[in-house]
Amino acid sequence: MRVSLHQSDLHYGGGLLLHTASSGSIPYLAEIYLRLDDGETIGIGEVRANIAYLNGFAVGEVRESAAAAVGTVDWARDPAELIATMTEWSAPFIAPVRTLIDCALHDFIARREGLSVAAWLGAAEPDVVRPTNQTLFWSSFDEFLAQAQAYVDRGFTDLKVRIAVADFAEDLRRVAALRARFGAQVKLAADANGRWSATEALEKLDALARYDLAYVEQPIPPGDWDAIDRLADRSPIPVMLDESVAAEDDIARICGYGGRIFAHLKLVKLGGIAPTVVAARRLSASGVPFMIGQMNEGAAATAATLHVACATSPAFAELYGADGLVNDPVSGLSYTAGAVRVAHASGLGVVFDAAATHLIGDYGHG
Repeated sequence: MRVSLHQSDLHYGGGLLLHTASSGSIPYLAEIYLRLDDGETIGIGEVRANIAYLNGFAVGEVRESAAAAVGTVDWARDPAELIATMTEWSAPFIAPVRTLIDCALHDFIARREGLSVAAWLGAAEPDVVRPTNQTLFWSSFDEFLAQAQAYVDRGFTDLKVRIAVADFAEDLRRVAALRARFGAQVKLAADANGRWSATEALEKLDALARYDLAYVEQPIPPGDWDAIDRLADRSPIPVMLDESVAAEDDIARICGYGGRIFAHLKLVKLGGIAPTVVAARRLSASGVPFMIGQMNEGAAATAATLHVACATSPAFAELYGADGLVNDPVSGLSYTAGAVRVAHASGLGVVFDAAATHLIGDYGHG
């Protein structure tokens, strides 16, 4: 098995600027790729490295951790054996690195078996396609409305507004403007990225309730489960947790609310495809509505999330991450009529152009 790590900085076209209350302005996506090649089958994994605002890991730390981890894996073992025992040998690795390796192994194994990753995971439908929301990042008010209209014109009728960047009156103005313009044509949600205090959250949720939001995501910082208890009992809008969902214990807590608290599952937080599917099935069995979502990231990472969504039938899907990228080394993913799909039948359904990336290192043959 030839194993190599690559990196590339990806950029959006059309003037799209990523800006949330937690991240600030993000000028590009720092992506890392893992390529597996046994001479017959190729597998690719991808993870975004510049998300310290979510996980606390600097870009250099993620890259160094990935190189160190990939250098310790026994690639002479069959990939099916590696993935079956991954919870044991990957425990020392940080979650983004586990995600990178997990996705590459899933892609490789499914391609070798001539299946899509979704089918390999047990998806009932053969087509790998799923409607997705679009998020409205912080921008001027006029740009905000123009972006919303552009998404609706393209068939995206599920919109999430990033709030808590400026004052709350401006948040209300923007949500009200969307509801006035589109009415019941769109599903609206909001994401505060943990920027409200526990004492002010209920008052703000009460004010937002008139706009018929599907949910408000992460209204308070992660860690305060007593405050989540109060929100579960009293919020007039469903509360979805994102930053609060990073481990099995968090999933167990959310299951205990009996569906009064929703969950946003991301591969990069949980450590890859396999643990995300386990978490999704646990939530589903407990009657908890959940979202399968992602960071803004490239087509391979987006495709991995899409396959998980197709295999787990979430109530919500957030798969917009690769929409509008102009220099992605991965092809085969497309956005049309409010949905995202992959073009190829096996593995993640995408093609990786290693020549369009920078090599971090080759790790020989197992």
